[in-house]
Amino acid sequence: MGISRHGRTERLDLADPSLREWTCRVVHVDPERGIVLDRSAFYPGGGGQPPDHGVLLWQGVQTRIVGTSKGDDLYLIPAEGDPVPPVGVEVQGAVEDARRFTLMRTHSGLHVLCGVVFRDFGALVTGGNMEPGEARMDFNLPQVPEGFKGLLEEAVNKELATDRRVSVRVLPRDEALAIPDIVRTQTNLIPPDEQEVRIVDIEGLDVQADGGTHVASIGQVGRLRVVKVESKGRQNRRVRIRLAD
Repeated sequence: MGISRHGRTERLDLADPSLREWTCRVVHVDPERGIVLDRSAFYPGGGGQPPDHGVLLWQGVQTRIVGTSKGDDLYLIPAEGDPVPPVGVEVQGAVEDARRFTLMRTHSGLHVLCGVVFRDFGALVTGGNMEPGEARMDFNLPQVPEGFKGLLEEAVNKELATDRRVSVRVLPRDEALAIPDIVRTQTNLIPPDEQEVRIVDIEGLDVQADGGTHVASIGQVGRLRVVKVESKGRQNRRVRIRLAD
């Protein structure tokens, strides 16, 4: 997908996850796939994080954006029946703030969960997914102690209360992969041809290769509830979480 660009689109979302409004230009329109911008702050989805929603404003017209389609270009999918801006027109993009911020809190909360489980149990991630405000993460965790659900919720919220800083940096592939335990998934999901790796660091707790958007410090996540812990075969445990506030 790229760190700074995707096809003809400059990725503003990863450069500045706080950006919600910007000016850009339409460079391509595909009737089947959607709209391509020269610059976009819409997170296009990936790594379990859903795409942003929002609008494009142009010449007194509004086009609602309800999803993305990824290929050689990053396509924004307009709402059915909405007008589509023509190629070459300047538009004002705007990301729906409440959805994005909730997803950022959820995603960062998952990283705290991952950091706690790796630190306390040495378990790797085998899968995960999220929606605004709730998520699941699967771990290679054959055995858990009695009262695991409550113990995990307590440990995660104790970490969230520290308000550790979340920093992001981009490193050359070899330098990134030299960081101990940089890949916290059981399968290495970094594409083999990707020469730069984006690192998300919750200082003192969790360092991972990651392509999503995050809050500036984990105190912004608030409190988390561990809603359920499920067995998914002999080796896997699925942990379901929800933002509590």
